[in-house]
Amino acid sequence: MRYSPINRISAMAALLCAGAMLPAPALAQYGWSDDEVTSSGGGELQPAPAYPDGYAGDVEAQDADGDRGSARPSGAPERQRLRIEPYIEANQIVTQRIKPDSETAVYGGVAAGVDASVQGRRAGGSVSLRYDRVISYGDDLSGDVSGGDSVTGVARGYVAAAPGITLEAGGLAARSRVEGGGGTAIASGQPIDPDSESRVYSVYAGPNVSTNVGVADVSANYRFGYNRVEEPGVGVVDATVTPIDVAQESIVHSASARVGVAPRTVLPVGVAVGGGAYQEEVSNSDQRVRDFYGRGDVTVPLAPGLAVVGGVGYEYVQVANRDVVRDANGDPVVGEDGRFETDASGPRRIAFETEGLIWDVGVVWKPSRRTQLEAHYGRRYDSDTYYGTFDWQPSSRTLVSANVYNTISGFGGAITNSLANLPSGFVASRNPLTGNFTGCVTGSGADGSANCLGGALSSVRSAIFRNRGVNLGYSTTQGRITTAMSIGYDRRTYFGAEGTVLAAANDIVDQSYYANVSFGAPLGPFAAFSVAGYASYLDEGTNELNDALLLGASAAYSRTLWRNLSARAAVSVDTVDSDLLNETNASALLGLRYDF
Repeated sequence: MRYSPINRISAMAALLCAGAMLPAPALAQYGWSDDEVTSSGGGELQPAPAYPDGYAGDVEAQDADGDRGSARPSGAPERQRLRIEPYIEANQIVTQRIKPDSETAVYGGVAAGVDASVQGRRAGGSVSLRYDRVISYGDDLSGDVSGGDSVTGVARGYVAAAPGITLEAGGLAARSRVEGGGGTAIASGQPIDPDSESRVYSVYAGPNVSTNVGVADVSANYRFGYNRVEEPGVGVVDATVTPIDVAQESIVHSASARVGVAPRTVLPVGVAVGGGAYQEEVSNSDQRVRDFYGRGDVTVPLAPGLAVVGGVGYEYVQVANRDVVRDANGDPVVGEDGRFETDASGPRRIAFETEGLIWDVGVVWKPSRRTQLEAHYGRRYDSDTYYGTFDWQPSSRTLVSANVYNTISGFGGAITNSLANLPSGFVASRNPLTGNFTGCVTGSGADGSANCLGGALSSVRSAIFRNRGVNLGYSTTQGRITTAMSIGYDRRTYFGAEGTVLAAANDIVDQSYYANVSFGAPLGPFAAFSVAGYASYLDEGTNELNDALLLGASAAYSRTLWRNLSARAAVSVDTVDSDLLNETNASALLGLRYDF
Protein backbone atom coordinates (compact mmCIF):
# COMPACT_ATOMS: atom_id res chain seq x y z
CA MET A 1 0.00 0.00 0.00
CA ARG A 2 1.51 3.30 -1.09
CA TYR A 3 1.54 6.75 0.50
CA SER A 4 2.82 9.88 -1.20
CA PRO A 5 4.53 12.59 0.92
CA ILE A 6 1.66 14.98 0.28
CA ASN A 7 -0.69 12.49 1.94
CA ARG A 8 1.52 12.15 4.98
CA ILE A 9 1.88 15.87 5.68
CA SER A 10 -1.74 16.86 5.09
CA ALA A 11 -2.66 15.83 8.63
CA MET A 12 -4.70 18.88 9.58
CA ALA A 13 -6.02 20.01 6.21
CA ALA A 14 -9.49 18.94 7.31
CA LEU A 15 -9.43 21.79 9.77
CA LEU A 16 -8.65 24.28 7.03
CA CYS A 17 -10.63 23.39 3.96
CA ALA A 18 -13.83 22.61 5.80
CA GLY A 19 -15.48 25.87 4.92
CA ALA A 20 -16.12 29.24 6.37
CA MET A 21 -15.93 28.72 10.12
CA LEU A 22 -14.18 25.85 11.86
CA PRO A 23 -15.21 25.39 15.44
CA ALA A 24 -12.94 23.77 17.93
CA PRO A 25 -12.75 20.01 18.32
CA ALA A 26 -15.63 18.65 20.34
CA LEU A 27 -15.55 18.46 24.10
CA ALA A 28 -16.01 15.15 25.86
CA GLN A 29 -19.03 13.08 25.03
CA TYR A 30 -20.83 14.09 28.20
CA GLY A 31 -20.77 17.34 30.12
CA TRP A 32 -18.58 16.51 33.10
CA SER A 33 -20.43 19.17 35.03
CA ASP A 34 -23.74 20.79 34.39
CA ASP A 35 -22.10 24.17 34.05
CA GLU A 36 -19.55 22.96 31.53
CA VAL A 37 -19.92 24.63 28.16
CA THR A 38 -20.60 22.32 25.27
CA SER A 39 -18.78 22.69 21.99
CA SER A 40 -20.03 25.31 19.59
CA GLY A 41 -21.61 22.72 17.35
CA GLY A 42 -25.12 23.18 18.68
CA GLY A 43 -25.10 26.95 18.36
CA GLU A 44 -26.43 27.43 21.91
CA LEU A 45 -24.78 27.53 25.32
CA GLN A 46 -25.84 25.15 28.04
CA PRO A 47 -27.14 26.92 31.16
CA ALA A 48 -25.05 27.21 34.29
CA PRO A 49 -26.02 25.01 37.27
CA ALA A 50 -29.51 25.87 38.44
CA TYR A 51 -29.60 28.80 36.03
CA PRO A 52 -32.26 31.24 37.29
CA ASP A 53 -35.43 31.47 35.24
CA GLY A 54 -35.48 34.81 33.49
CA TYR A 55 -32.89 36.46 35.73
CA ALA A 56 -30.93 37.56 32.64
CA GLY A 57 -33.41 40.20 31.62
CA ASP A 58 -34.94 39.18 28.30
CA VAL A 59 -33.04 35.91 28.08
CA GLU A 60 -35.53 33.09 27.82
CA ALA A 61 -35.27 30.40 30.48
CA GLN A 62 -33.74 27.25 29.06
CA ASP A 63 -34.24 23.65 29.90
CA ALA A 64 -31.49 21.04 29.62
CA ASP A 65 -31.95 20.96 25.86
CA GLY A 66 -32.03 24.70 25.36
CA ASP A 67 -35.74 25.60 25.11
CA ARG A 68 -38.11 25.42 28.07
CA GLY A 69 -41.68 24.88 27.03
CA SER A 70 -40.68 23.43 23.64
CA ALA A 71 -39.98 19.92 22.48
CA ARG A 72 -37.16 21.08 20.23
CA PRO A 73 -33.66 20.13 21.44
CA SER A 74 -30.66 22.41 21.46
CA GLY A 75 -29.92 23.90 18.07
CA ALA A 76 -33.36 23.19 16.59
CA PRO A 77 -34.63 26.03 14.41
CA GLU A 78 -38.16 27.35 14.25
CA ARG A 79 -40.81 25.30 12.45
CA GLN A 80 -40.46 25.21 8.67
CA ARG A 81 -41.94 23.31 5.77
CA LEU A 82 -40.65 19.97 4.59
CA ARG A 83 -37.68 20.38 2.23
CA ILE A 84 -36.59 17.47 0.00
CA GLU A 85 -34.05 18.17 -2.76
CA PRO A 86 -32.88 15.12 -4.72
CA TYR A 87 -30.39 15.65 -7.56
CA ILE A 88 -28.08 13.96 -10.05
CA GLU A 89 -24.77 15.19 -11.48
CA ALA A 90 -22.35 14.41 -14.31
CA ASN A 91 -18.88 15.98 -14.11
CA GLN A 92 -15.57 16.12 -15.95
CA ILE A 93 -12.45 16.78 -13.84
CA VAL A 94 -8.85 17.64 -14.74
CA THR A 95 -6.05 17.47 -12.16
CA GLN A 96 -2.68 19.05 -12.89
CA ARG A 97 0.49 18.76 -10.85
CA ILE A 98 2.26 22.13 -11.15
CA LYS A 99 5.45 21.32 -9.24
CA PRO A 100 7.90 19.70 -8.68
CA ASP A 101 7.02 18.08 -12.03
CA SER A 102 4.11 18.25 -14.45
CA GLU A 103 1.54 15.47 -14.80
CA THR A 104 -2.08 15.58 -15.85
CA ALA A 105 -5.04 13.32 -15.10
CA VAL A 106 -8.47 13.51 -16.72
CA TYR A 107 -11.39 11.59 -15.26
CA GLY A 108 -15.14 11.71 -14.98
CA GLY A 109 -17.68 11.40 -12.23
CA VAL A 110 -21.39 10.80 -11.74
CA ALA A 111 -23.33 11.39 -8.53
CA ALA A 112 -26.79 11.18 -7.02
CA GLY A 113 -27.85 12.67 -3.72
CA VAL A 114 -30.55 14.17 -1.58
CA ASP A 115 -30.71 17.03 0.91
CA ALA A 116 -33.75 17.10 3.17
CA SER A 117 -34.94 18.85 6.30
CA VAL A 118 -38.14 19.21 8.32
CA GLN A 119 -38.79 20.94 11.63
CA GLY A 120 -41.82 20.85 13.90
CA ARG A 121 -42.83 21.20 17.51
CA ARG A 122 -42.62 17.47 18.17
CA ALA A 123 -40.02 16.23 15.67
CA GLY A 124 -37.47 17.38 13.16
CA GLY A 125 -34.20 16.63 11.47
CA SER A 126 -31.94 17.05 8.47
CA VAL A 127 -30.00 14.72 6.19
CA SER A 128 -27.50 15.16 3.36
CA LEU A 129 -26.59 11.93 1.55
CA ARG A 130 -24.59 11.54 -1.67
CA TYR A 131 -23.34 8.66 -3.80
CA ASP A 132 -20.31 9.27 -6.07
CA ARG A 133 -18.68 7.14 -8.71
CA VAL A 134 -15.32 8.11 -10.20
CA ILE A 135 -14.76 7.02 -13.81
CA SER A 136 -11.06 6.62 -14.58
CA TYR A 137 -9.74 6.91 -18.13
CA GLY A 138 -6.47 5.11 -17.38
CA ASP A 139 -4.21 8.20 -17.32
CA ASP A 140 -4.19 8.65 -13.57
CA LEU A 141 -2.03 11.24 -11.87
CA SER A 142 0.64 9.00 -10.31
CA GLY A 143 -2.10 6.59 -9.27
CA ASP A 144 -3.96 9.22 -7.26
CA VAL A 145 -7.20 8.68 -9.18
CA SER A 146 -9.00 5.43 -9.81
CA GLY A 147 -12.55 4.34 -10.43
CA GLY A 148 -14.61 3.60 -7.36
CA ASP A 149 -17.78 4.19 -5.38
CA SER A 150 -18.28 6.18 -2.20
CA VAL A 151 -21.14 7.36 -0.01
CA THR A 152 -20.80 10.45 2.17
CA GLY A 153 -23.29 12.31 4.29
CA VAL A 154 -24.50 13.51 7.65
CA ALA A 155 -27.83 13.33 9.48
CA ARG A 156 -29.32 14.41 12.78
CA GLY A 157 -32.90 14.30 14.06
CA TYR A 158 -35.13 14.21 17.12
CA VAL A 159 -38.63 13.25 18.17
CA ALA A 160 -40.55 14.09 21.34
CA ALA A 161 -41.63 10.66 22.54
CA ALA A 162 -43.59 11.97 25.55
CA PRO A 163 -43.80 15.16 27.63
CA GLY A 164 -40.26 15.86 28.84
CA ILE A 165 -38.72 12.96 26.89
CA THR A 166 -36.89 13.51 23.62
CA LEU A 167 -35.19 10.83 21.53
CA GLU A 168 -32.40 11.94 19.21
CA ALA A 169 -30.06 10.25 16.76
CA GLY A 170 -27.43 11.11 14.18
CA GLY A 171 -25.07 9.57 11.67
CA LEU A 172 -22.01 10.33 9.57
CA ALA A 173 -20.26 8.86 6.54
CA ALA A 174 -17.03 10.69 5.59
CA ARG A 175 -14.30 9.97 3.06
CA SER A 176 -10.82 11.34 3.73
CA ARG A 177 -7.13 11.03 2.99
CA VAL A 178 -5.05 9.61 5.84
CA GLU A 179 -1.34 10.14 6.43
CA GLY A 180 1.39 8.30 8.32
CA GLY A 181 0.60 9.78 11.73
CA GLY A 182 -3.12 9.15 11.46
CA GLY A 183 -4.04 12.70 10.46
CA THR A 184 -6.69 13.17 7.79
CA ALA A 185 -7.74 15.64 5.11
CA ILE A 186 -11.36 15.52 3.98
CA ALA A 187 -12.05 18.79 2.18
CA SER A 188 -9.20 19.22 -0.28
CA GLY A 189 -10.09 19.68 -3.92
CA GLN A 190 -7.48 17.09 -4.92
CA PRO A 191 -8.42 13.45 -5.61
CA ILE A 192 -7.87 10.85 -2.93
CA ASP A 193 -5.33 8.12 -3.56
CA PRO A 194 -7.29 4.90 -2.97
CA ASP A 195 -4.27 3.44 -1.17
CA SER A 196 -4.45 6.24 1.42
CA GLU A 197 -8.22 6.48 1.65
CA SER A 198 -10.02 6.36 4.97
CA ARG A 199 -13.78 5.99 5.35
CA VAL A 200 -15.30 6.97 8.67
CA TYR A 201 -18.78 5.84 9.73
CA SER A 202 -20.53 6.92 12.92
CA VAL A 203 -23.99 6.61 14.48
CA TYR A 204 -25.37 7.62 17.85
CA ALA A 205 -28.75 7.60 19.61
CA GLY A 206 -30.18 8.23 23.04
CA PRO A 207 -32.93 9.82 25.14
CA ASN A 208 -32.99 13.17 26.95
CA VAL A 209 -35.27 13.76 29.93
CA SER A 210 -36.21 17.17 31.33
CA THR A 211 -38.95 17.76 33.88
CA ASN A 212 -39.87 19.57 37.11
CA VAL A 213 -40.41 18.01 40.50
CA GLY A 214 -41.84 20.76 42.63
CA VAL A 215 -39.40 23.68 42.45
CA ALA A 216 -36.56 21.46 41.25
CA ASP A 217 -35.43 21.06 37.65
CA VAL A 218 -34.55 17.44 36.87
CA SER A 219 -32.65 16.39 33.75
CA ALA A 220 -30.88 13.26 32.53
CA ASN A 221 -29.51 11.85 29.32
CA TYR A 222 -27.90 8.76 27.83
CA ARG A 223 -26.04 8.28 24.54
CA PHE A 224 -24.76 5.22 22.74
CA GLY A 225 -22.32 5.70 19.88
CA TYR A 226 -20.63 3.40 17.40
CA ASN A 227 -17.76 4.53 15.18
CA ARG A 228 -15.74 2.68 12.56
CA VAL A 229 -12.76 3.53 10.33
CA GLU A 230 -12.24 1.41 7.22
CA GLU A 231 -8.82 1.32 5.57
CA PRO A 232 -5.99 1.85 5.35
CA GLY A 233 -3.96 -0.13 7.85
CA VAL A 234 -0.41 0.21 6.57
CA GLY A 235 1.58 3.12 5.15
CA VAL A 236 5.09 3.94 4.05
CA VAL A 237 7.09 6.36 6.19
CA ASP A 238 10.64 7.20 5.13
CA ALA A 239 10.65 4.19 2.76
CA THR A 240 9.91 1.81 5.66
CA VAL A 241 6.70 -0.17 5.87
CA THR A 242 5.28 0.85 9.22
CA PRO A 243 1.87 0.00 10.72
CA ILE A 244 -0.09 3.20 11.19
CA ASP A 245 -1.90 3.97 14.40
CA VAL A 246 -5.24 4.11 12.57
CA ALA A 247 -8.34 3.46 14.65
CA GLN A 248 -10.76 0.71 13.70
CA GLU A 249 -13.81 0.59 16.01
CA SER A 250 -15.01 2.61 18.98
CA ILE A 251 -18.05 2.11 21.24
CA VAL A 252 -19.20 4.99 23.43
CA HIS A 253 -21.54 5.01 26.43
CA SER A 254 -22.34 8.15 28.40
CA ALA A 255 -24.96 9.08 30.97
CA SER A 256 -25.56 11.98 33.34
CA ALA A 257 -28.25 13.28 35.68
CA ARG A 258 -28.81 16.57 37.52
CA VAL A 259 -31.23 18.09 40.01
CA GLY A 260 -31.16 21.86 40.55
CA VAL A 261 -33.09 24.70 42.11
CA ALA A 262 -32.90 28.15 40.54
CA PRO A 263 -31.81 31.25 42.54
CA ARG A 264 -34.51 33.10 44.48
CA THR A 265 -36.76 30.06 44.38
CA VAL A 266 -35.97 28.55 47.77
CA LEU A 267 -32.65 30.22 48.52
CA PRO A 268 -31.06 33.46 47.30
CA VAL A 269 -28.59 31.34 45.34
CA GLY A 270 -29.11 28.44 42.95
CA VAL A 271 -27.92 24.98 43.95
CA ALA A 272 -27.55 21.76 41.99
CA VAL A 273 -26.16 18.26 42.38
CA GLY A 274 -25.31 15.90 39.57
CA GLY A 275 -23.25 12.99 38.43
CA GLY A 276 -22.40 10.96 35.40
CA ALA A 277 -20.30 8.30 33.74
CA TYR A 278 -18.51 7.99 30.43
CA GLN A 279 -16.84 5.00 28.85
CA GLU A 280 -15.25 4.57 25.46
CA GLU A 281 -13.69 1.37 24.17
CA VAL A 282 -11.35 1.41 21.16
CA SER A 283 -10.65 -1.91 19.45
CA ASN A 284 -6.98 -1.11 18.77
CA SER A 285 -4.97 -2.50 21.71
CA ASP A 286 -8.28 -2.90 23.55
CA GLN A 287 -8.07 0.68 24.82
CA ARG A 288 -10.56 2.02 27.34
CA VAL A 289 -11.22 5.40 28.92
CA ARG A 290 -13.51 5.64 31.95
CA ASP A 291 -14.66 8.79 33.69
CA PHE A 292 -16.99 8.87 36.71
CA TYR A 293 -17.91 12.06 38.55
CA GLY A 294 -20.23 13.56 41.11
CA ARG A 295 -20.41 17.23 42.09
CA GLY A 296 -22.38 20.07 43.59
CA ASP A 297 -22.74 23.57 42.10
CA VAL A 298 -23.79 27.01 43.23
CA THR A 299 -25.02 29.99 41.18
CA VAL A 300 -24.77 33.44 42.78
CA PRO A 301 -26.65 36.19 40.87
CA LEU A 302 -24.85 39.53 41.03
CA ALA A 303 -26.99 41.61 38.66
CA PRO A 304 -29.49 41.05 35.86
CA GLY A 305 -27.70 38.91 33.31
CA LEU A 306 -24.60 38.38 35.49
CA ALA A 307 -23.80 35.53 37.87
CA VAL A 308 -20.79 33.87 39.49
CA VAL A 309 -20.81 30.07 39.39
CA GLY A 310 -18.72 27.47 41.14
CA GLY A 311 -18.66 23.77 41.78
CA VAL A 312 -16.74 21.08 43.60
CA GLY A 313 -16.85 17.32 43.41
CA TYR A 314 -15.06 14.02 42.96
CA GLU A 315 -13.90 12.43 39.72
CA TYR A 316 -12.11 9.25 38.72
CA VAL A 317 -10.50 9.00 35.27
CA GLN A 318 -8.55 6.05 33.88
CA VAL A 319 -7.04 5.43 30.44
CA ALA A 320 -5.71 1.90 29.85
CA ASN A 321 -4.75 -0.45 27.02
CA ARG A 322 -3.39 -3.94 26.37
CA ASP A 323 -0.22 -4.83 24.50
CA VAL A 324 -0.12 -6.51 21.08
CA VAL A 325 0.72 -10.07 20.08
CA ARG A 326 4.47 -10.50 19.63
CA ASP A 327 6.46 -13.09 17.70
CA ALA A 328 9.41 -15.14 18.93
CA ASN A 329 11.73 -12.15 18.45
CA GLY A 330 9.48 -9.89 20.48
CA ASP A 331 8.31 -7.91 17.44
CA PRO A 332 4.64 -6.91 17.12
CA VAL A 333 2.51 -9.12 14.89
CA VAL A 334 0.60 -7.31 12.14
CA GLY A 335 -2.79 -8.67 11.07
CA GLU A 336 -4.26 -8.93 7.59
CA ASP A 337 -5.80 -5.46 7.88
CA GLY A 338 -2.36 -3.93 8.53
CA ARG A 339 -3.06 -3.14 12.18
CA PHE A 340 -1.30 -4.70 15.15
CA GLU A 341 -3.03 -7.76 16.61
CA THR A 342 -4.18 -7.16 20.18
CA ASP A 343 -3.13 -9.61 22.89
CA ALA A 344 -6.57 -10.16 24.43
CA SER A 345 -5.14 -12.54 27.05
CA GLY A 346 -2.82 -9.92 28.51
CA PRO A 347 -3.78 -7.44 31.23
CA ARG A 348 -4.78 -3.84 30.61
CA ARG A 349 -2.05 -1.47 31.69
CA ILE A 350 -2.75 2.03 32.91
CA ALA A 351 -1.63 4.87 30.66
CA PHE A 352 -3.23 7.67 32.70
CA GLU A 353 -5.12 7.74 36.00
CA THR A 354 -6.31 10.46 38.32
CA GLU A 355 -8.70 10.45 41.25
CA GLY A 356 -9.84 13.04 43.71
CA LEU A 357 -11.15 16.58 44.04
CA ILE A 358 -12.32 18.55 41.04
CA TRP A 359 -13.46 22.16 41.14
CA ASP A 360 -14.03 25.22 39.00
CA VAL A 361 -15.18 28.80 39.33
CA GLY A 362 -16.46 31.06 36.61
CA VAL A 363 -18.69 33.82 35.41
CA VAL A 364 -21.88 33.73 33.32
CA TRP A 365 -22.84 36.91 31.50
CA LYS A 366 -26.02 37.04 29.40
CA PRO A 367 -27.11 40.67 29.06
CA SER A 368 -29.42 39.87 26.14
CA ARG A 369 -30.45 37.15 23.71
CA ARG A 370 -27.66 38.29 21.41
CA THR A 371 -24.73 38.13 23.84
CA GLN A 372 -23.61 35.14 25.92
CA LEU A 373 -20.32 34.59 27.75
CA GLU A 374 -19.14 31.77 29.98
CA ALA A 375 -15.59 31.56 31.30
CA HIS A 376 -14.30 28.97 33.78
CA TYR A 377 -11.06 28.15 35.56
CA GLY A 378 -10.49 25.10 37.74
CA ARG A 379 -8.69 21.86 38.42
CA ARG A 380 -9.27 18.69 36.43
CA TYR A 381 -7.18 15.84 34.97
CA ASP A 382 -4.62 16.54 37.73
CA SER A 383 -3.82 19.94 36.18
CA ASP A 384 -5.21 23.43 35.72
CA THR A 385 -8.05 23.70 33.24
CA TYR A 386 -9.66 26.54 31.32
CA TYR A 387 -12.78 26.44 29.17
CA GLY A 388 -15.52 28.73 28.00
CA THR A 389 -17.43 30.23 25.10
CA PHE A 390 -18.47 33.63 23.80
CA ASP A 391 -21.25 34.30 21.30
CA TRP A 392 -22.25 37.74 20.09
CA GLN A 393 -24.86 38.51 17.45
CA PRO A 394 -24.79 42.30 16.93
CA SER A 395 -27.41 41.92 14.18
CA SER A 396 -29.46 39.20 12.55
CA ARG A 397 -26.82 39.02 9.80
CA THR A 398 -23.61 38.94 11.86
CA LEU A 399 -22.20 36.36 14.30
CA VAL A 400 -19.00 36.43 16.40
CA SER A 401 -17.95 33.39 18.43
CA ALA A 402 -15.06 32.06 20.48
CA ASN A 403 -14.48 28.70 22.12
CA VAL A 404 -11.85 27.40 24.58
CA TYR A 405 -11.94 23.64 25.22
CA ASN A 406 -10.24 20.93 27.29
CA THR A 407 -11.22 17.27 27.40
CA ILE A 408 -10.09 13.61 27.29
CA SER A 409 -11.64 11.16 24.82
CA GLY A 410 -10.93 8.83 21.95
CA PHE A 411 -11.67 9.48 18.29
CA GLY A 412 -15.14 7.95 18.61
CA GLY A 413 -16.17 10.08 21.55
CA ALA A 414 -15.09 13.25 19.73
CA ILE A 415 -17.13 12.33 16.64
CA THR A 416 -20.21 11.25 18.60
CA ASN A 417 -20.25 14.46 20.62
CA SER A 418 -19.71 16.61 17.53
CA LEU A 419 -22.68 14.97 15.81
CA ALA A 420 -24.86 15.53 18.86
CA ASN A 421 -23.92 19.23 18.89
CA LEU A 422 -24.99 19.85 15.28
CA PRO A 423 -28.26 21.73 14.81
CA SER A 424 -31.21 19.56 13.80
CA GLY A 425 -31.92 21.90 10.89
CA PHE A 426 -28.97 22.43 8.56
CA VAL A 427 -27.59 22.55 5.04
CA ALA A 428 -24.43 20.46 4.57
CA SER A 429 -21.32 21.85 2.86
CA ARG A 430 -19.66 19.80 0.12
CA ASN A 431 -16.43 20.27 -1.80
CA PRO A 432 -17.29 21.72 -5.22
CA LEU A 433 -14.84 19.42 -7.03
CA THR A 434 -14.93 16.08 -5.23
CA GLY A 435 -18.48 16.29 -3.83
CA ASN A 436 -17.21 14.99 -0.48
CA PHE A 437 -18.89 16.19 2.72
CA THR A 438 -16.47 18.78 4.11
CA GLY A 439 -17.42 18.23 7.74
CA CYS A 440 -19.33 21.53 8.02
CA VAL A 441 -23.02 22.46 8.04
CA THR A 442 -24.86 25.77 8.17
CA GLY A 443 -27.80 26.01 10.55
CA SER A 444 -31.19 26.97 9.19
CA GLY A 445 -33.84 29.15 10.79
CA ALA A 446 -32.72 31.31 13.69
CA ASP A 447 -29.39 29.49 13.93
CA GLY A 448 -27.58 30.44 10.74
CA SER A 449 -24.11 29.83 12.13
CA ALA A 450 -21.57 27.42 10.66
CA ASN A 451 -20.92 24.23 12.62
CA CYS A 452 -18.09 21.85 11.77
CA LEU A 453 -16.86 18.39 12.66
CA GLY A 454 -13.37 19.35 11.46
CA GLY A 455 -11.73 18.95 14.86
CA ALA A 456 -13.22 15.53 15.48
CA LEU A 457 -12.26 14.37 11.97
CA SER A 458 -8.77 15.87 11.93
CA SER A 459 -7.18 12.57 12.99
CA VAL A 460 -8.06 8.88 13.08
CA ARG A 461 -5.10 7.97 15.29
CA SER A 462 -6.39 5.28 17.64
CA ALA A 463 -4.67 6.48 20.82
CA ILE A 464 -6.85 8.25 23.38
CA PHE A 465 -5.89 11.88 23.82
CA ARG A 466 -6.30 15.06 25.82
CA ASN A 467 -7.56 17.83 23.56
CA ARG A 468 -7.02 21.56 24.24
CA GLY A 469 -7.35 24.60 22.06
CA VAL A 470 -9.13 27.78 21.10
CA ASN A 471 -10.78 29.18 17.99
CA LEU A 472 -12.36 32.46 16.93
CA GLY A 473 -15.01 32.79 14.25
CA TYR A 474 -16.80 35.60 12.42
CA SER A 475 -19.55 35.52 9.79
CA THR A 476 -21.67 38.25 8.25
CA THR A 477 -24.03 38.90 5.37
CA GLN A 478 -23.87 42.37 3.90
CA GLY A 479 -26.29 42.90 1.08
CA ARG A 480 -25.95 39.85 -1.16
CA ILE A 481 -22.44 38.85 -0.03
CA THR A 482 -21.84 36.39 2.82
CA THR A 483 -18.36 36.40 4.40
CA ALA A 484 -16.84 34.17 7.09
CA MET A 485 -13.43 33.99 8.76
CA SER A 486 -11.85 31.88 11.49
CA ILE A 487 -8.51 31.40 13.22
CA GLY A 488 -7.58 28.75 15.74
CA TYR A 489 -5.10 26.58 17.61
CA ASP A 490 -5.54 22.87 18.36
CA ARG A 491 -3.39 20.61 20.57
CA ARG A 492 -3.72 16.86 21.14
CA THR A 493 -1.61 14.97 23.71
CA TYR A 494 -1.85 11.19 23.36
CA PHE A 495 -1.79 8.43 26.00
CA GLY A 496 -0.13 5.00 25.83
CA ALA A 497 0.77 2.56 28.61
CA GLU A 498 4.39 1.65 29.30
CA GLY A 499 5.39 -1.82 28.15
CA THR A 500 2.91 -1.77 25.26
CA VAL A 501 3.19 -0.78 21.63
CA LEU A 502 1.20 2.41 22.35
CA ALA A 503 3.98 3.60 24.65
CA ALA A 504 5.50 5.12 21.51
CA ALA A 505 2.48 7.44 21.31
CA ASN A 506 2.51 8.48 24.98
CA ASP A 507 2.98 12.23 25.44
CA ILE A 508 3.20 12.80 21.67
CA VAL A 509 1.74 16.24 20.91
CA ASP A 510 0.18 17.25 17.60
CA GLN A 511 -0.36 21.00 17.16
CA SER A 512 -1.86 23.07 14.39
CA TYR A 513 -2.43 26.77 13.78
CA TYR A 514 -5.00 27.60 11.15
CA ALA A 515 -6.88 30.47 9.51
CA ASN A 516 -9.41 30.62 6.69
CA VAL A 517 -11.75 32.99 4.88
CA SER A 518 -14.64 32.50 2.45
CA PHE A 519 -17.33 34.51 0.76
CA GLY A 520 -20.13 33.93 -1.71
CA ALA A 521 -23.09 35.64 -3.33
CA PRO A 522 -25.82 35.17 -5.96
CA LEU A 523 -25.22 36.70 -9.37
CA GLY A 524 -28.72 37.61 -10.37
CA PRO A 525 -31.67 35.22 -10.17
CA PHE A 526 -29.99 32.37 -12.08
CA ALA A 527 -26.34 32.23 -10.96
CA ALA A 528 -24.13 32.18 -7.84
CA PHE A 529 -20.46 31.95 -6.89
CA SER A 530 -18.30 31.18 -3.85
CA VAL A 531 -14.59 31.60 -3.04
CA ALA A 532 -12.59 30.18 -0.12
CA GLY A 533 -8.96 30.20 1.06
CA TYR A 534 -7.00 28.68 3.92
CA ALA A 535 -3.57 28.65 5.57
CA SER A 536 -2.19 26.28 8.19
CA TYR A 537 1.01 25.50 10.01
CA LEU A 538 1.27 21.90 11.23
CA ASP A 539 3.66 20.66 13.93
CA GLU A 540 3.34 16.88 14.34
CA GLY A 541 4.85 15.24 17.37
CA THR A 542 6.06 12.11 15.59
CA ASN A 543 9.62 11.87 14.32
CA GLU A 544 8.59 10.57 10.89
CA LEU A 545 7.12 13.89 9.75
CA ASN A 546 8.38 17.45 9.69
CA ASP A 547 6.58 20.73 10.12
CA ALA A 548 4.54 21.84 7.13
CA LEU A 549 2.85 24.96 5.80
CA LEU A 550 -0.33 24.31 3.83
CA LEU A 551 -2.06 26.86 1.62
CA GLY A 552 -5.07 26.52 -0.65
CA ALA A 553 -7.93 28.24 -2.43
CA SER A 554 -11.05 27.23 -4.36
CA ALA A 555 -13.77 28.92 -6.40
CA ALA A 556 -17.11 27.65 -7.71
CA TYR A 557 -19.76 29.01 -10.10
CA SER A 558 -23.19 27.70 -11.07
CA ARG A 559 -25.82 28.91 -13.52
CA THR A 560 -29.32 27.70 -14.31
CA LEU A 561 -29.68 26.65 -17.95
CA TRP A 562 -33.28 25.51 -18.12
CA ARG A 563 -35.77 24.91 -15.34
CA ASN A 564 -33.97 22.58 -12.88
CA LEU A 565 -30.90 21.99 -15.06
CA SER A 566 -27.75 23.95 -14.15
CA ALA A 567 -24.13 24.11 -15.28
CA ARG A 568 -21.30 24.03 -12.77
CA ALA A 569 -17.63 25.05 -12.82
CA ALA A 570 -15.03 24.91 -10.04
CA VAL A 571 -11.27 25.23 -9.57
CA SER A 572 -8.98 24.40 -6.67
CA VAL A 573 -5.27 24.97 -5.93
CA ASP A 574 -3.46 23.36 -2.98
CA THR A 575 0.21 23.65 -2.03
CA VAL A 576 2.43 22.32 0.75
CA ASP A 577 5.89 23.54 1.79
CA SER A 578 8.01 21.40 4.12
CA ASP A 579 11.42 19.78 4.40
CA LEU A 580 9.97 16.61 2.88
CA LEU A 581 8.08 18.14 0.00
CA ASN A 582 7.37 21.31 -1.93
CA GLU A 583 4.41 20.50 -4.15
CA THR A 584 1.50 22.28 -5.80
CA ASN A 585 -1.55 20.68 -7.43
CA ALA A 586 -4.56 22.18 -9.20
CA SER A 587 -7.92 20.77 -10.28
CA ALA A 588 -10.78 22.04 -12.43
CA LEU A 589 -14.34 20.77 -12.96
CA LEU A 590 -17.11 21.27 -15.52
CA GLY A 591 -20.44 19.57 -15.01
CA LEU A 592 -24.20 19.48 -15.19
CA ARG A 593 -26.67 19.09 -12.34
CA TYR A 594 -30.39 18.37 -12.39
CA ASP A 595 -32.51 19.06 -9.28
CA PHE A 596 -35.80 17.17 -9.07
